[in-house]
Amino acid sequence: MKICFIYHSYSGITRKLVKKVQADCGGDVVEVVPRQRYNTLTAYTLGCMRARNGECDPIDPEVIDVSGYDLIVIGTPVWAFRATPAANAAIAALRGAEGKKAIVFATCGGSPGETIPRIREALAGKGTRVIGEMVFAKKDTEDEEKVAALARMIMDAAEGS
Repeated sequence: MKICFIYHSYSGITRKLVKKVQADCGGDVVEVVPRQRYNTLTAYTLGCMRARNGECDPIDPEVIDVSGYDLIVIGTPVWAFRATPAANAAIAALRGAEGKKAIVFATCGGSPGETIPRIREALAGKGTRVIGEMVFAKKDTEDEEKVAALARMIMDAAEGS
């Protein structure tokens, strides 16, 4: 089974988690990057407002073709209880996602709020079925057992297809 990890990372926490899990599971990695970078002030003002509204930022890559993959793993930080605008844009940029399975995860300092349900809904709109989800508080990203649980979830999904 071919796995594609797609994620946005503002502070590096989500990136670090993806690298750990991808090292265990294999697969390809696509990091989405907003074309207009946020600084600390704009992330907590404009970025959070855009996240709350479910908006998308212009990103690179502009299109993410997942037609050659069986499993999509999507990760995002949580801003204002929602996925980041770059993560929203990544889902909007998916091509060839119909009939695919997905696992989603979020990294957050507190509550993930509506992050996972909204990602699940957006992926359903792409014809993609979410079969697993996890939330990581910042301290959880260093918890080897919790990181291993995400890797197991991905490997189980990969073996089950």
